[in-house]
Amino acid sequence: MTTQNTNRILLGQIGAAHGIKGAVRIAAHTEDPLAIGSYGPLDTDREDLTITIDKLRLHKNVVVAHIKGIADRNTAETLNGVKLYVDRSRLPEPDDADDFYHADLIGLEARLQSGQIIGQVSALPNFGAGDLIEVRDPNSGDTFLYPFTKAVVPTIHIDQGYLVIDVPLDAPEGEEEAD
Repeated sequence: MTTQNTNRILLGQIGAAHGIKGAVRIAAHTEDPLAIGSYGPLDTDREDLTITIDKLRLHKNVVVAHIKGIADRNTAETLNGVKLYVDRSRLPEPDDADDFYHADLIGLEARLQSGQIIGQVSALPNFGAGDLIEVRDPNSGDTFLYPFTKAVVPTIHIDQGYLVIDVPLDAPEGEEEAD
């Protein structure tokens, strides 16, 4: 995920305070949740606020972290909702040609198998059931969501600026509700 500054990558978001000694919960967007602590100081979406994670551990499905300079629950609660970013240049380049960061896909042209352009990738949301790819139609401004799977997005050419969306045109439509 990126922000308006395309050089910043969203690594996670601080949630509720955890305990009374200033720890916070962090929903990490890194492949390994604990890796969020290895990037050093993190930029935030709050002006003039940079945080450094002192120590962290995995607790159920979130990271519990102690942040440098935060020693009590009241101060930790003020950080609820803060988004954590790292500059793209601080991330390692993917080892494999088939690996990429979601942020690398934002702005790519979306095409059908025929080559017809259907829009531009505007986001890669995940509402809990898996990654989706959001494509914005440049003419109408409408957005369309597709499952971000190999079957639906079989081809990604980051270096050429496009990806292919393969939507089965004969997919059955949902049944209409009865009156």
